[in-house]
Amino acid sequence: MRAQSSATATTSIAVTAPAAERPGFGAGQAALGVLAFSLTFPATAWGLEGFGPWTLVAVRSVLAALVAGGCLLALRVPLPERRHLPGLAVVAAGVVFGFPLLTTLALQTSTTAHAAVVVGLLPLTTAVCSALRTGHRPARRFWLAALAGAAAVVAFTVGQSGGALTAADGYLFGALLVCAAGYTEGGRLARVMPGWQVIGWALVLCLPLSVPGAALALSYEPVRLTAHAVTGLLWVAVGSQFLGLVVWYRGMAAIGVPRASQLQLAQPLLTLVWSALLLGEGLTAAAPLTAVAVLVCIAVTQRA
Repeated sequence: MRAQSSATATTSIAVTAPAAERPGFGAGQAALGVLAFSLTFPATAWGLEGFGPWTLVAVRSVLAALVAGGCLLALRVPLPERRHLPGLAVVAAGVVFGFPLLTTLALQTSTTAHAAVVVGLLPLTTAVCSALRTGHRPARRFWLAALAGAAAVVAFTVGQSGGALTAADGYLFGALLVCAAGYTEGGRLARVMPGWQVIGWALVLCLPLSVPGAALALSYEPVRLTAHAVTGLLWVAVGSQFLGLVVWYRGMAAIGVPRASQLQLAQPLLTLVWSALLLGEGLTAAAPLTAVAVLVCIAVTQRA
């Protein structure tokens, strides 16, 4: 009877456990974030058809902040605690402002395939940043698989761009560093507050800079409203800047920053597919081989 009662209690707990604690939930949330992020570079390229780089970055931040702020107000979410403000500032500087600005400037002279090199290196950089920030030390097999996956993605994306470095590389590597810091701090904060509130408050914190920045940029940079430009702007503002980061931070909170970051190894390949479909950029026969290699590395990191 006691064993039966124990089994019944265990079953009851399993049934009533929050969705965030169920196996695979965190990985699924992080994967949705990766899917949303994979469209960022093609959407940015579309946005640059009608907006200047500074206008595109500032306006996307304002639009995303309005959506996030509306959700925070509608749900009457209290202001974040003072002790969380430094972390939110890091998220704002890295994810809301730094990465979008630097990659948008890079995409003025770089193809989306070449810019995908940044995304290929981002999981490894995020894992290193997380280890330094939290003191966590993943297993050696984790690092070997992460390095192998990053090497495969870098080799593929550099091969796609002809193997030549461009003047945009400085922007791209700068974006890599600030985004890794923002992801790490956001993943840490998402353990103590809902992920959507992390990015929501980070966006709202940027409003004192993004609103005057948008007004100034619009006064200097010409605007040409086209279907591509408007669609690209709306996606990077709502899809990438808010909704994608909501599920991404929820995923990182559930499975940890290092493991979630390795799912992003698939992002460059998805970006290349979207670039071919939406921008007409060509793909080589190496794509399926690299995809298999990346999936193997992701499987190893998840087990490690």
